[in-house]
Amino acid sequence: MRSRWLGMLLVAVSTVAAPSAAGAVIPEQGTGTITARYTFNGRSGAILDESGHGHNLTVVSGHGGTVRSVVHGQGSALAFPPRCGQPVCPHVALQTPSSADLNPGVRNIAFGADVLLPPGQTSAGQNVVQKGYRGSNSQWKLQIDGTAGRPSCVLVDRRRPAIRIATSAVSVADGRWHAVQCRRAGSSLSVLVDGVVRGRTAVPARLSVANDRPMSIGGKGAFADNDQFNGALDNVWVQIG
Repeated sequence: MRSRWLGMLLVAVSTVAAPSAAGAVIPEQGTGTITARYTFNGRSGAILDESGHGHNLTVVSGHGGTVRSVVHGQGSALAFPPRCGQPVCPHVALQTPSSADLNPGVRNIAFGADVLLPPGQTSAGQNVVQKGYRGSNSQWKLQIDGTAGRPSCVLVDRRRPAIRIATSAVSVADGRWHAVQCRRAGSSLSVLVDGVVRGRTAVPARLSVANDRPMSIGGKGAFADNDQFNGALDNVWVQIG
């Protein structure tokens, strides 16, 4: 099963054209500051924050989990471990040090990534990018959950732990690249797929996200229950303000 998935992924990333620069950062986001950006095109092995804010990434892993560089258009993307049905599975995530400027507080925030997820690789929960955990002092998160592979966006207030979630009406688990974005604008949280709003929910205007956790890409961390992403990611970005 593993070799079949790897073959599907390599075919997909080598035959689908890369999105334009506008596809990675959709103009409708507004005029906030790009706080972090990763294209995964570096050749030195380091995963640098191309926004210039210094939120460089470190690989954290367990049980042999690794990320691999794969072709995506004219550049590269990162492939995460495929779905694993064993009691102990590889797990890996990319993390920044904790940083206050990745906390939006009550300000608007948009964040997203280009994702590729084959239909046979969905699971109950796969995290794309997040800061904070549901039960620990607030969170923002983009995830792809359930066998249908529909992306959703999550906000959790630092004072009230209720989960606010906007879920896409369409799946992205089709083995093709999609630009997925979460956007909080005032009292509205939206999820966009390829530039189109596919889900929306209301959030309190004073909802505030501020925590001391790292930002994580591809999973919650290096522990076993990390909601591992099982596809490929590219052009991850965060915009605040």
